[in-house]
Amino acid sequence: MQPYSLDLRTRVAAACREPNARKTQVAQRFGVSRSFVGDLLRRERETGSLAPKPASGGPERRLSADDQAWLVAYVGQHADATLAELNQAWQTHSGRSVGQTCLWNVLNEQDLRRKKKASTPPSVIRPA
Repeated sequence: MQPYSLDLRTRVAAACREPNARKTQVAQRFGVSRSFVGDLLRRERETGSLAPKPASGGPERRLSADDQAWLVAYVGQHADATLAELNQAWQTHSGRSVGQTCLWNVLNEQDLRRKKKASTPPSVIRPA
């Protein structure tokens, strides 16, 4: 989700400075949440800026580069393993658990698709 634009933030802050302005009314007027208005005003008080915080980049990946290399090598040897089987093998190898989504993300980045085989044409039923 993208942060609100600086233009919108400036207009919201200006509307809050109007006489008898209430945060709830300002939030409804601009289509934002009341908590956003409160956080915006607190941020302006504390830092003097209305600009959004820089992106954090999300949580750190749970699998190191060595762990990812092991997973890719395992898939190379066991190409038909399901994600559940890969997860079980990973837990046996490392002794710690990760979600299947984490494993899928690593495989997807390496272009290792989990589709087992190409679609086959439907069978033809011939009249008797």
